Amino acid sequence: MPEGDILHIESRLSAVPDLALDPASLEIVRLILRGNSVIDWNRSNFRDLESVDRFLRLHMIDTNDPEDQRRLRFVYGESVNYLQEHLGLHFPEELKNPEDIREVFLLASETGGFRRRQIQACVIMKLMHVINHLEAAELKHQTPLSEADLLDLAERRIVAAADQMRKQGFPLVAFYGSRKTRNSIITKLISKKENTAVTIFDKLRFRIVTEERDQILPAVAWLTHNLFPFNYVIPGQSHNNLVDMAEVLRRPEYLGIEEMLQGGDQGEDINPEQNPFSGDGYRMVNFIVDFPVRVDHLVNVRYGSLLGRTVFVLVEFQVLDRETARLNEEGDNAHHLYKERQRSIVSSRLKKGGRWKRDRR
Repeated sequence: MPEGDILHIESRLSAVPDLALDPASLEIVRLILRGNSVIDWNRSNFRDLESVDRFLRLHMIDTNDPEDQRRLRFVYGESVNYLQEHLGLHFPEELKNPEDIREVFLLASETGGFRRRQIQACVIMKLMHVINHLEAAELKHQTPLSEADLLDLAERRIVAAADQMRKQGFPLVAFYGSRKTRNSIITKLISKKENTAVTIFDKLRFRIVTEERDQILPAVAWLTHNLFPFNYVIPGQSHNNLVDMAEVLRRPEYLGIEEMLQGGDQGEDINPEQNPFSGDGYRMVNFIVDFPVRVDHLVNVRYGSLLGRTVFVLVEFQVLDRETARLNEEGDNAHHLYKERQRSIVSSRLKKGGRWKRDRR
């Protein structure tokens, strides 16, 4: 990724461990760790046009590019049409045909006072989220690039971001990626209860290890400012048994912020389903991102305005601190024992059939 594409993060993000994320960043991190969906939000958090442009660049949309401008307006128009024709909603002219669509992002972020326009703007943005993703999937089917090619593109961008994160002085112990082999994918498919219907989310996986646990949330926030748009984190696929968000919200610097948060319960964290092959003491934050990859520089995109020039590939991110990473390799958590438990399930299921269950030898 060109250096200009990796956006500047505010200096406070490197001031760890005495870091206090602003409400917008904390809310995004909370959305990711809880595995919620932006469809359930009722307000955005854009402060100015610069923050809107930054968000759109994470979607690989350049608001100075005429073709990207046409694409953005097309998605906006499709969203308004759906809401009017299928849900019977009515919008004022300034929302149906805004002079600058970015202004609608700001309107969706307003607080206080009469909020009808704010709610309408937010509804349109939710449809833009859905339609853009739907049409990117169609483009992906039409693109003659292999999954390996697309994963290569994603990996290059993520590796470049990791280098930039280090240059900015973020206290990283490690930031590295890996690919699942064909044999690992087959083993995982058989070991899953859903069998071949299951989606393999971690064909491309990155692990980020911070110096201290208090740096995990800033690391996730950095990623959402610089690498991927937070709205395409896959709902229901996040697991967090490492960072207690309820405890974080009780810190003095966040007093009163809980009332400002949205998108689900504000209290205790959702207990994630334990990976059946991991040790009982295994701890980690991980989430899956539908990662945007621009493809028009490699293939001829015939319908740029209709389908865009970007597709999505699934990437898993794991975030943990140094001490937790060490403990995750000890005793029952050791990776070779994880693999042994997984192979035991696969062998038993293929030979004997019957109900899927974890063999805790």
